[in-house]
Amino acid sequence: MTKRTAARHDAYHQLREAIISGQFHPNERLVEASIAGRIGAGRTAVRAALVRLDQEGLVTLEHNRGARVRLISDNEALEIEQVRAALEGMLARRAASRISADQLRDLHEMIDRMRGRVEEGDSIGYSELNATFHQVIWAAADHPTGGRLLGSLKSQGIRFQYQTALRPGRAQRSLREHEAIFAALKAHDADAAESAMRDHLAEVLDTLQWAIDSQHRTARWLPG
Repeated sequence: MTKRTAARHDAYHQLREAIISGQFHPNERLVEASIAGRIGAGRTAVRAALVRLDQEGLVTLEHNRGARVRLISDNEALEIEQVRAALEGMLARRAASRISADQLRDLHEMIDRMRGRVEEGDSIGYSELNATFHQVIWAAADHPTGGRLLGSLKSQGIRFQYQTALRPGRAQRSLREHEAIFAALKAHDADAAESAMRDHLAEVLDTLQWAIDSQHRTARWLPG
Protein backbone atom coordinates (compact mmCIF):
# COMPACT_ATOMS: atom_id res chain seq x y z
CA MET A 1 0.00 0.00 0.00
CA THR A 2 1.44 3.37 -1.03
CA LYS A 3 1.54 6.32 1.38
CA ARG A 4 -1.18 8.07 -0.63
CA THR A 5 -3.45 5.01 -0.54
CA ALA A 6 -2.79 4.53 3.18
CA ALA A 7 -3.72 8.17 3.87
CA ARG A 8 -7.01 7.82 2.00
CA HIS A 9 -7.74 4.54 3.79
CA ASP A 10 -7.07 6.13 7.19
CA ALA A 11 -9.15 9.23 6.40
CA TYR A 12 -12.04 7.01 5.37
CA HIS A 13 -11.96 4.98 8.58
CA GLN A 14 -11.58 8.03 10.82
CA LEU A 15 -14.46 9.88 9.19
CA ARG A 16 -16.65 6.77 9.08
CA GLU A 17 -16.10 6.16 12.81
CA ALA A 18 -16.85 9.80 13.60
CA ILE A 19 -20.19 9.57 11.76
CA ILE A 20 -21.16 6.21 13.23
CA SER A 21 -20.28 7.28 16.78
CA GLY A 22 -22.50 10.35 16.49
CA GLN A 23 -19.75 13.00 16.41
CA PHE A 24 -21.52 14.29 13.30
CA HIS A 25 -25.30 14.50 13.35
CA PRO A 26 -27.81 13.55 10.64
CA ASN A 27 -28.00 16.25 7.96
CA GLU A 28 -24.89 18.02 9.31
CA ARG A 29 -22.77 19.64 6.61
CA LEU A 30 -19.31 18.10 6.14
CA VAL A 31 -16.78 20.75 5.12
CA GLU A 32 -13.65 19.24 3.55
CA ALA A 33 -11.22 21.79 4.98
CA SER A 34 -12.68 21.48 8.48
CA ILE A 35 -12.62 17.69 8.40
CA ALA A 36 -9.05 17.65 7.05
CA GLY A 37 -7.88 19.72 10.00
CA ARG A 38 -9.92 17.70 12.47
CA ILE A 39 -8.56 14.29 11.49
CA GLY A 40 -5.16 15.42 10.28
CA ALA A 41 -5.58 14.35 6.67
CA GLY A 42 -5.19 16.07 3.30
CA ARG A 43 -8.25 17.39 1.48
CA THR A 44 -7.72 14.91 -1.37
CA ALA A 45 -7.91 12.03 1.11
CA VAL A 46 -11.00 13.53 2.73
CA ARG A 47 -12.66 13.97 -0.67
CA ALA A 48 -11.98 10.32 -1.53
CA ALA A 49 -13.37 9.26 1.85
CA LEU A 50 -16.57 11.24 1.27
CA VAL A 51 -17.09 9.59 -2.12
CA ARG A 52 -16.72 6.16 -0.54
CA LEU A 53 -19.07 7.02 2.32
CA ASP A 54 -21.61 8.33 -0.20
CA GLN A 55 -21.49 4.92 -1.89
CA GLU A 56 -22.13 3.25 1.49
CA GLY A 57 -25.13 5.45 2.21
CA LEU A 58 -23.65 7.29 5.19
CA VAL A 59 -23.09 10.58 3.36
CA THR A 60 -24.99 12.49 0.68
CA LEU A 61 -22.92 14.33 -1.93
CA GLU A 62 -24.71 17.17 -3.72
CA HIS A 63 -23.36 18.87 -6.83
CA ASN A 64 -21.91 22.28 -5.96
CA ARG A 65 -23.29 21.97 -2.42
CA GLY A 66 -20.78 19.64 -0.77
CA ALA A 67 -21.54 16.75 1.55
CA ARG A 68 -23.89 16.09 4.44
CA VAL A 69 -24.41 13.21 6.86
CA ARG A 70 -27.34 11.36 5.31
CA LEU A 71 -30.61 11.74 7.16
CA ILE A 72 -32.49 8.44 7.35
CA SER A 73 -36.23 8.78 6.77
CA ASP A 74 -38.65 7.18 9.23
CA ASN A 75 -39.77 4.59 6.69
CA GLU A 76 -36.21 3.72 5.73
CA ALA A 77 -35.22 3.34 9.39
CA LEU A 78 -38.03 0.83 9.88
CA GLU A 79 -37.14 -1.00 6.66
CA ILE A 80 -33.50 -1.29 7.74
CA GLU A 81 -34.55 -2.94 11.00
CA GLN A 82 -36.87 -5.32 9.16
CA VAL A 83 -34.06 -6.45 6.85
CA ARG A 84 -31.68 -6.67 9.79
CA ALA A 85 -34.12 -8.98 11.63
CA ALA A 86 -34.23 -11.40 8.70
CA LEU A 87 -30.45 -11.46 8.30
CA GLU A 88 -29.59 -11.70 11.98
CA GLY A 89 -32.13 -14.46 12.52
CA MET A 90 -30.35 -16.48 9.84
CA LEU A 91 -26.92 -15.77 11.31
CA ALA A 92 -28.06 -16.72 14.82
CA ARG A 93 -29.31 -20.04 13.45
CA ARG A 94 -25.95 -20.70 11.78
CA ALA A 95 -24.02 -19.59 14.84
CA ALA A 96 -25.81 -22.11 17.08
CA SER A 97 -24.03 -25.03 15.43
CA ARG A 98 -20.71 -23.26 14.85
CA ILE A 99 -20.05 -21.13 17.92
CA SER A 100 -16.87 -21.98 19.83
CA ALA A 101 -16.31 -22.31 23.57
CA ASP A 102 -14.21 -19.13 23.49
CA GLN A 103 -16.98 -17.21 21.75
CA LEU A 104 -19.55 -18.46 24.26
CA ARG A 105 -17.26 -17.35 27.06
CA ASP A 106 -16.97 -13.91 25.44
CA LEU A 107 -20.75 -13.61 25.17
CA HIS A 108 -21.20 -14.67 28.80
CA GLU A 109 -18.72 -12.03 29.96
CA MET A 110 -20.49 -9.42 27.85
CA ILE A 111 -23.84 -10.32 29.39
CA ASP A 112 -22.34 -9.75 32.84
CA ARG A 113 -20.92 -6.39 31.78
CA MET A 114 -24.20 -5.39 30.09
CA ARG A 115 -26.01 -6.16 33.33
CA GLY A 116 -23.63 -3.83 35.12
CA ARG A 117 -24.27 -1.06 32.59
CA VAL A 118 -28.03 -1.42 33.08
CA GLU A 119 -27.63 -1.16 36.86
CA GLU A 120 -25.46 1.94 36.42
CA GLY A 121 -27.84 3.53 33.92
CA ASP A 122 -25.00 3.73 31.38
CA SER A 123 -26.91 3.60 28.08
CA ILE A 124 -23.88 4.43 25.91
CA GLY A 125 -21.75 1.74 27.54
CA TYR A 126 -24.60 -0.73 27.16
CA SER A 127 -25.00 0.16 23.49
CA GLU A 128 -21.31 -0.44 22.82
CA LEU A 129 -21.41 -3.87 24.49
CA ASN A 130 -24.64 -4.65 22.66
CA ALA A 131 -22.96 -3.99 19.31
CA THR A 132 -19.99 -6.20 20.23
CA PHE A 133 -22.33 -8.99 21.39
CA HIS A 134 -23.98 -9.10 17.98
CA GLN A 135 -20.65 -8.96 16.17
CA VAL A 136 -19.45 -12.07 18.02
CA ILE A 137 -22.53 -13.89 16.75
CA TRP A 138 -21.88 -12.71 13.19
CA ALA A 139 -18.32 -14.03 13.46
CA ALA A 140 -19.53 -17.36 14.87
CA ALA A 141 -21.99 -17.74 11.99
CA ASP A 142 -19.09 -17.67 9.52
CA HIS A 143 -21.12 -15.96 6.81
CA PRO A 144 -18.98 -13.05 5.50
CA THR A 145 -21.63 -11.71 3.12
CA GLY A 146 -24.31 -11.59 5.80
CA GLY A 147 -21.92 -10.01 8.27
CA ARG A 148 -20.84 -7.38 5.75
CA LEU A 149 -24.44 -6.48 4.90
CA LEU A 150 -25.36 -6.24 8.58
CA GLY A 151 -22.36 -4.05 9.28
CA SER A 152 -23.49 -1.68 6.55
CA LEU A 153 -27.04 -1.57 7.92
CA LYS A 154 -25.89 -1.01 11.49
CA SER A 155 -23.52 1.76 10.47
CA GLN A 156 -26.44 3.92 9.36
CA GLY A 157 -26.41 5.18 12.93
CA ILE A 158 -30.17 4.98 13.50
CA ARG A 159 -29.72 4.95 17.27
CA PHE A 160 -28.36 8.50 17.15
CA GLN A 161 -31.27 9.81 15.10
CA TYR A 162 -33.97 8.22 17.25
CA GLN A 163 -33.75 8.19 21.04
CA THR A 164 -34.74 4.53 21.48
CA ALA A 165 -32.84 4.27 24.78
CA LEU A 166 -35.34 6.69 26.37
CA ARG A 167 -38.17 4.18 26.34
CA PRO A 168 -38.96 3.26 29.96
CA GLY A 169 -37.80 -0.25 30.87
CA ARG A 170 -36.21 -0.88 27.46
CA ALA A 171 -32.71 -1.57 28.80
CA GLN A 172 -33.97 -4.23 31.22
CA ARG A 173 -36.01 -5.94 28.52
CA SER A 174 -33.09 -5.78 26.09
CA LEU A 175 -30.84 -7.49 28.63
CA ARG A 176 -33.35 -10.33 29.08
CA GLU A 177 -33.57 -10.72 25.29
CA HIS A 178 -29.79 -11.02 25.01
CA GLU A 179 -29.77 -13.55 27.84
CA ALA A 180 -32.29 -15.66 25.89
CA ILE A 181 -30.14 -15.46 22.75
CA PHE A 182 -27.09 -16.54 24.73
CA ALA A 183 -28.93 -19.46 26.35
CA ALA A 184 -30.04 -20.75 22.95
CA LEU A 185 -26.54 -20.47 21.51
CA LYS A 186 -25.04 -22.20 24.55
CA ALA A 187 -27.51 -25.07 24.04
CA HIS A 188 -26.60 -25.15 20.32
CA ASP A 189 -30.33 -24.96 19.58
CA ALA A 190 -30.66 -23.45 16.10
CA ASP A 191 -34.44 -23.03 16.23
CA ALA A 192 -34.32 -21.34 19.63
CA ALA A 193 -31.42 -19.10 18.61
CA GLU A 194 -33.20 -17.85 15.51
CA SER A 195 -36.45 -17.38 17.44
CA ALA A 196 -34.74 -15.50 20.29
CA MET A 197 -32.94 -13.22 17.85
CA ARG A 198 -36.13 -12.51 15.89
CA ASP A 199 -38.03 -11.82 19.13
CA HIS A 200 -35.29 -9.41 20.21
CA LEU A 201 -35.29 -7.54 16.91
CA ALA A 202 -39.10 -7.41 16.85
CA GLU A 203 -38.82 -5.54 20.14
CA VAL A 204 -36.13 -3.29 18.63
CA LEU A 205 -38.46 -2.52 15.71
CA ASP A 206 -41.35 -1.81 18.08
CA THR A 207 -39.12 0.50 20.15
CA LEU A 208 -37.97 2.30 17.02
CA GLN A 209 -41.60 2.88 16.02
CA TRP A 210 -42.25 4.22 19.54
CA ALA A 211 -39.28 6.60 19.22
CA ILE A 212 -40.46 7.84 15.83
CA ASP A 213 -43.98 8.45 17.16
CA SER A 214 -42.56 10.22 20.24
CA GLN A 215 -40.40 12.42 18.05
CA HIS A 216 -43.38 13.42 15.97
CA ARG A 217 -45.48 14.19 19.04
CA THR A 218 -42.71 16.40 20.43
CA ALA A 219 -42.33 18.19 17.08
CA ARG A 220 -46.05 19.01 17.04
CA TRP A 221 -45.78 20.71 20.42
CA LEU A 222 -42.65 22.74 19.66
CA PRO A 223 -43.32 26.48 19.20
CA GLY A 224 -43.14 27.61 15.58
